[in-house]
Amino acid sequence: MRFDLHIHSNHSPDSAMDVDDILRKAVKKGLDGIAICDHDTLTGSFHARKRVIELDLPLLLLPGVEVSTNRGHLVVLGVREDIPSGLDPVDTIRIAKQKGGLVIAVHPFKKRSIGNVDGLDIDAIETFNSRCIFGENIKAQKMAGELNIPQVGGSDSHMLATIGSGYTEIDSEPDEISVLNAIRNGKTRSGGKNAPIYILILQLIHGVIRKIKKIL
Repeated sequence: MRFDLHIHSNHSPDSAMDVDDILRKAVKKGLDGIAICDHDTLTGSFHARKRVIELDLPLLLLPGVEVSTNRGHLVVLGVREDIPSGLDPVDTIRIAKQKGGLVIAVHPFKKRSIGNVDGLDIDAIETFNSRCIFGENIKAQKMAGELNIPQVGGSDSHMLATIGSGYTEIDSEPDEISVLNAIRNGKTRSGGKNAPIYILILQLIHGVIRKIKKIL
């Protein structure tokens, strides 16, 4: 099964993607499942889980959120409650695990990210992120190998064009619990292709425009 485990909807301040558009694009790209992981909120994920049923789409939706710690971002899958932001990663992971969550160190070597996860109770490392184009993925792969931690991939999409450009192949039955357990047990393979430079530039421009509108 192929999943994109890292997508942002318009419930994130840096994305304008409508949930319905994300779902339809994911199906069009041939994905078996996705996780919408908005910044510090499960709202987009919950809405997507509802809409995939209403639209009768052949897509498995994993609940997800990208939590801001005081060191960088962690994606948590499989939780039904928001997790406080701004905490130390150790506390964030502890709370996530108490809620039954699976914790992923996403783009660990990107600027303002969590970095080396040695000593942290991480379930998986994002070793392919389509927006990491300066060798960050190679560093993440090396760390995951050295620490013997399962590897996953995601697009980190903020625009429809890149959905599915980063993915995780998961050897699992098609249900949430089985998929999460398969990730924990390392039955995964990360892959994909980097987002085109013009897409990253467009996203940067859109982000600046949104910030200006918010100030005004």
